[in-house]
Amino acid sequence: MIKVAFSPVYRYQLPEGHRFPMQKYELLPEQIVRSGILDASAFFAPDLLPIDDLLLTHDEVYWQKLASLTLSRKEEREIGFPIREDLIVRGRHIAQGTLDCALHAQHGGVALNIAGGTHHAYRDRGAGFCVLNDIAIASNVLLEKRLAKRILIIDLDVHQGNGTAAIFQDNENVFTFSMHGASNYPLRKESSDLDIGLNDNASDQEYLKTLDDALIEINHAFTPDLIFYLAGADILLGDKLGRLAVSVDGCFRRDLRVMQFAQQMDVPIAVTMGGGYHHRLATLIDAHANTYRAAVEVFQ
Repeated sequence: MIKVAFSPVYRYQLPEGHRFPMQKYELLPEQIVRSGILDASAFFAPDLLPIDDLLLTHDEVYWQKLASLTLSRKEEREIGFPIREDLIVRGRHIAQGTLDCALHAQHGGVALNIAGGTHHAYRDRGAGFCVLNDIAIASNVLLEKRLAKRILIIDLDVHQGNGTAAIFQDNENVFTFSMHGASNYPLRKESSDLDIGLNDNASDQEYLKTLDDALIEINHAFTPDLIFYLAGADILLGDKLGRLAVSVDGCFRRDLRVMQFAQQMDVPIAVTMGGGYHHRLATLIDAHANTYRAAVEVFQ
């Protein structure tokens, strides 16, 4: 059975005045069940990530600042909002959810986290609305405990996975691939193992052809035993923070391609939702729900 990580703590409110309401974390599970994509029994609530697991990725000084709520104003500005205890707790549950999804995928082929994809967080600092890097945390735990040997991270958020790239820049057991808008945040890009920057207004045909070519290249360059897939919906035309022009159908076909890539290689895949800031919430929910449709179509 396909498993989905979701907890009530995923539902949270950003500080007053923040311009990106996060209702999608509440609405998406409802849409998945109401549309008959998956049954409610597919959902599980992840526990709180242990600190020892967190510290396999994040610097202890940074963690102590988070835990004591003593980040400087400059550090909070780089993240994008003031740090609160509930946001840290939320991040630990999400990171555990991504780890749990990887373990479930090793048995069922695929598992998905309603949240996650916090790829801008570095080892020693947060950035871009990201406090803890859930995919990096899960990857390092799996490698440390010898539950995986070679991990491929496919990051298709519209923004480069700069924090993830920096964390794994010297790790030969992790291959980082980021395909993103060339002119999108962050201004200063890091070096992934494979980076592809797309021009503004790239549409379905260009996007999918570029992805197809990249997956062929990766298949020749790296043989993973686990894939993490960051399925950002901010590639959509009309996204407030994106500059691409991919349709909802194009986004669905992207997800199908990645799922089929994993299935054809017989490699388990753990999926996180990543970004999505469309001006029309219903469109965003449809695009995210399609990721689950793709998982069901390929694996169930």
